[in-house]
Amino acid sequence: MDNRFIDIEIKLAHQEHLVESLNERIYAQQQQIDKLENLIAAMAERIRTRDSAQAPINERPPHY
Repeated sequence: MDNRFIDIEIKLAHQEHLVESLNERIYAQQQQIDKLENLIAAMAERIRTRDSAQAPINERPPHY
């Protein structure tokens, strides 16, 4: 009976370690997602507010 409890405690300890590791990974991924979202928002704002003096992306240069 004691061996059975010891096995269960060992499995539980492994599960707790796994859950903690997964939580840390999820937290790191969420931080990366937040940074990327901020970068995209900044890039979108930059595109919206760029100078109207700039030539449109698809416009041919004047020497054509």
